[in-house]
Amino acid sequence: MFQQRTDFSDPVTLSFEGREIMANRGDTLAAALLGCGIFDFRRAVVSNTPRAPFCMIGNCYECLVEVEGKGLVQACLTEVVEGMRVNMGSPRKPVASGNDSADV
Repeated sequence: MFQQRTDFSDPVTLSFEGREIMANRGDTLAAALLGCGIFDFRRAVVSNTPRAPFCMIGNCYECLVEVEGKGLVQACLTEVVEGMRVNMGSPRKPVASGNDSADV
């Protein structure tokens, strides 16, 4: 479904679950992970089944990941940053809001 990305015009390096990956500056975190062959972003609370992006526009929350220093964020709405450390999301933690106000 997705091809492994190898063409980076403005590369940044980040990590997901300790695995170093590359992306283009300006890519969303979801696009970067999918482009590197990573399809399991989190696990469902009840069934423990793998979950991945569904809508890619911020409506479904299936792409929740944990970014060090920010908490849970929607990967489809979060731009990659050099040195970003990302782990699988846990839906039991508060979701970071876009304006850094109180957690939801």
